[in-house]
Amino acid sequence: MMNVDHSAVECQLFDYYAGDWLDKLDELKIEHNEREVLINAGAYALGRKTDELIIAELDKSTNYAQDGTTGLTKAKVLEAFEMLGETEVPDDGNRFAVVGWKQWSDLMSITEFAHADYVGSDELPWKGTQAKHWLGTLWMPHSGLTKSSNVRYCYWYHQTAVGHACGSEVKSEITYQGDRAAWFVNNFMSQGAALVDATGVVSLRCLES
Repeated sequence: MMNVDHSAVECQLFDYYAGDWLDKLDELKIEHNEREVLINAGAYALGRKTDELIIAELDKSTNYAQDGTTGLTKAKVLEAFEMLGETEVPDDGNRFAVVGWKQWSDLMSITEFAHADYVGSDELPWKGTQAKHWLGTLWMPHSGLTKSSNVRYCYWYHQTAVGHACGSEVKSEITYQGDRAAWFVNNFMSQGAALVDATGVVSLRCLES
């Protein structure tokens, strides 16, 4: 018997809206497509909200690699690497690491992360990309990670360890409101997130001045 855990994880869906008004006469006075601007702005805002939902679930992780008294050092990275291995988190190409921009700078000072002799020329983090593969993991910076006092919460996790539920993708709708002589540009979605397996998430607490 494998004794596979079949317990369900509840993921509640929440509805979010991001809208703004576009005055009909104001629209006549501008050369750019303001409707497109508002649609994009709303979609980006909801995309950021999606990130926030997932990050809030990652924040529930209690698997700490060291503490928040140092930055993102090579020793901290290797400890997290060992923790993932010891709990048998699959090294199957579905591991991800998300860090703050200060921690991304810390990684730049680690030779094994930023030197072509170790990662090859295709994975150098100096080429204008904001993500790269290292240690079988896709590393990426994010400005929206939780910061408590002077400690930034960063994470190394397997894709299946955190779930994202989508009742409705981001959609846009433009309606004319005669009583306001304006267009209402609305963006909306219904989504949620849930921590599925806490052992698949390692929290890297990093000092950030």
